[in-house]
Amino acid sequence: MKLKWSLLLALGLLLSVFLVACGGGDDASEGTEDSGNKEKTEDSASEGEEASGEQVLNLLNGDTIPTMDASMATDQYAFEFLGATMEGLYRLGEDGKPVEGIANDHKVSEDGKTWTFTLREDAKWSNGDPVTAHDFVYAWQRAVNPDTGSEYGPYMMGGVIKNATAVNSGDKPVEELGVKADGDYTLVVELENPTPYFESLTTFGTFLPLNQKFVEEQGDKYATSTDTLLSNGPFILSDWESTSSSWNLTKNEDYWDAETVSLDKITYEVVKDPQTAVDLYEAGTVDRAGLSSDLVDQYSTHEDYIVNPQTSVFYLKMNQTRNEALANTNIRAAISRAFDKQALVDQILNNGSLVANGLVPANFTPMPESGEDFREVSGDLVTYDLEKAKEYWKKGLEELGTDSVELEFLAGDSETAKQMNEYLANQLQTNLDGLKVTLKQVPFEQRLDLDTNMDYDIQFSGWGPDFLDPYTFLNLWITDGGNNKMGYSNKEYDKLLEEAQTTLATDNPARYQNFLEAEKVLFEDAAIAPVYQKASAQLLRQGVEGIIVNPFGPDYEYKWASVSK
Repeated sequence: MKLKWSLLLALGLLLSVFLVACGGGDDASEGTEDSGNKEKTEDSASEGEEASGEQVLNLLNGDTIPTMDASMATDQYAFEFLGATMEGLYRLGEDGKPVEGIANDHKVSEDGKTWTFTLREDAKWSNGDPVTAHDFVYAWQRAVNPDTGSEYGPYMMGGVIKNATAVNSGDKPVEELGVKADGDYTLVVELENPTPYFESLTTFGTFLPLNQKFVEEQGDKYATSTDTLLSNGPFILSDWESTSSSWNLTKNEDYWDAETVSLDKITYEVVKDPQTAVDLYEAGTVDRAGLSSDLVDQYSTHEDYIVNPQTSVFYLKMNQTRNEALANTNIRAAISRAFDKQALVDQILNNGSLVANGLVPANFTPMPESGEDFREVSGDLVTYDLEKAKEYWKKGLEELGTDSVELEFLAGDSETAKQMNEYLANQLQTNLDGLKVTLKQVPFEQRLDLDTNMDYDIQFSGWGPDFLDPYTFLNLWITDGGNNKMGYSNKEYDKLLEEAQTTLATDNPARYQNFLEAEKVLFEDAAIAPVYQKASAQLLRQGVEGIIVNPFGPDYEYKWASVSK
């Protein structure tokens, strides 16, 4: 959820596909920006903006939008555009802090398990209907209803909203989910346990409201085109169908805070090739372009060049259910140590990304008492070490009774992704005798389907956080979790995380100690092979201001953005 970050990610998105949150996609055009790097110029607006007098931002996207159904969304592209067109109880403002959305106040009970939200009465859907507490009840119930088939509903709400897991398993009716409307403008939420990050969680796409009458009228067509969507956020998605390679966001004049929204339109075109993206930028056609490694060297001194660190982490998932070799811990441990991450970061990415030697990213969350960075305290858990890789590989082959292994490597199909995929495959084959790697490079939506069906051996993937807590990364690998999709299971790991969410829920220092222990267990098992923590290098048109880069949830927030002439 996603990566955070998960970032529609700027260049990392550019490079591969990941599931969000927070997950993302192959974005050959998008980067992230820091307001401190933006400057005003007299001729900074695009030609379209100057000619019409409207504020128009022209952007690129790395692929199509797989879905606009908040209950079914699992990837960063979907959450990016849901975030722009919809609004939940709160939305993310500066520095990842929740600000008023449909809720303008809330109270929490002494035991921390009952949250009562007061909703504004001037919020409307784009068809004129009022946004009410009943819309949240319907949406949340729909997300965990087993008939819906949502992945993120049970993932985001299970263990958090009272009875969410029991409802999703069919043991209780949806009416017993811990969310009720007390009239039209008061929402009462009951939690399974005190949840320190619940306010930030309400900003996430799975918790967005839905207009029940409209959704049910549309039936199977709901959220497949502009005509079958409703918005209650700053923008409306226009000129869009599920297969569209271009679309627009237009200002929602019925949005309760429309006066704050300066942009009249944001245009999008799907472009996967970084060179094409830069050519469009140089021609003045688009206002932002992500840069691949070769382009970084060319543009690093350009006045529009910026680099932004992110909190998305990319890694190799190793499916323990489809290939016998990957069920072997020594084989996985060998793969985790057999590729030079620093060379990948310096030569292929070349964009400020960092080597990842753990799962929870650097500069994401501090330890509760000392204030030290979680990553620094947890340390390097798996590094490039060719000697150890060969030792583990030899042991694994002996245990398997073979001298060779064949693996299929699933990854994205953007130009930069292909360079990285080929590098990783070559490193593994060169450094591990007897290993043959076959690349399977596919479009974003197809990769999502293959991941869901666990139809892969190794997969290049990643995660951007869905909320500001280590649990957003560590809960990915709970046994049979909705985002596990690789057959990993460890009872000790599960217990540590369960304790963090239940008996230790009000003891944050103890929770973080459990997180530290859980991360170590994950890498003792060699469950995944961390590769890098993303940063983005991009060109951003001067005069583009106010775009917020989120540390979790949607990559970008455009509510406060503007284009100066």
